[in-house]
Amino acid sequence: MELRRFGIEEEVTLVHTDTLRPVPVAATVLAELRRSEALAANVSHELLASQVEYSSPVFETLDEARGHLRAWRQAVADEAARVGALPFHSGTPFDADDPPVITDDPRYRMLAADQGEVIRQHQIQATHVHVGVHSPSDGVRALNGARPWLPVLLALSGGSPFWHGRDTGFESWRTLQMRRWTTNGCPPRFADADDHDARLALLVGVGGTDDIASIAWYLRLSALHPTLEFRVFDAQLDPEVSVLLAALCRALVCTEDAEAAAHPVALDGELIDSSLWHAARSGVSSTLVDPRTGVLAPARAVVEGLLALVDDGLGADRDAVQEGVVRILALGTSAARQRAALAADGVDGLRRLAASDARA
Repeated sequence: MELRRFGIEEEVTLVHTDTLRPVPVAATVLAELRRSEALAANVSHELLASQVEYSSPVFETLDEARGHLRAWRQAVADEAARVGALPFHSGTPFDADDPPVITDDPRYRMLAADQGEVIRQHQIQATHVHVGVHSPSDGVRALNGARPWLPVLLALSGGSPFWHGRDTGFESWRTLQMRRWTTNGCPPRFADADDHDARLALLVGVGGTDDIASIAWYLRLSALHPTLEFRVFDAQLDPEVSVLLAALCRALVCTEDAEAAAHPVALDGELIDSSLWHAARSGVSSTLVDPRTGVLAPARAVVEGLLALVDDGLGADRDAVQEGVVRILALGTSAARQRAALAADGVDGLRRLAASDARA
């Protein structure tokens, strides 16, 4: 089986080392990062003046991805430290002031003006995974196959339990924040590439959808690259988990019969969207909707079903991916690690956790 090429995008917020609140120092940090020949083409600003985004090169192997992610994280940690900040690789910062400082960019200023109060609370970070597709038709096939599994992927990646210094009761509060956008959650099932293009064109100009790139589904064909883009994941404390999630996405795209294996009749969008909310709340600690049956089942059994489905698509990485998933099931997600650190030693514990993973 062909293993597709892939890439990883990571958004990170720069926080004050004492308060863990975002600080608008991204421009300074970016200027220094861009002095590095190895990173200059891969780092950019984001919506908020406290955020930096890393867009990886195209990878062939998981080992390539590991090396690049670790080098990027070391570099951003070093430059942030020079201005008294710390990269916090979490779906939401532990605490934050409202409103955030918006990056001085025409597109972002327009977005802030259009979205109003939504932007005041839009302090979130994600991990995106791009997997190569051969054509729009190939991309639509892969999208249709992967969409029922989005809640399972989210459950493995919950990493935003806190909001304004409070525990939200959710593994992924970022997911709840994102539900306020014009387009969000699970994309529809498309008949073919023409159906996909026609339906996206109708969305442009509606609500906050200024262009195709504004469509914020958790799974979409990229407007810029020949890839299927998985956008369901919170930012991850551990770069190894980011690589693990990329491996699962690649394997799903490589699985020709993913949709048929998920359910004999395509799951309806409202069930998948409700399943995303369910996964955002409990992660892998309770139950998930099983895409193979459409009903709730123990999370471990559903995750094992995903691993069985994508087994051939994991190739030589099968053992490493399975071990990584078992580790999450046993030790918990990024959200669980953050909660444990705060419970054990307060904000100091959370700060040490963020600092250790920033240089992982």
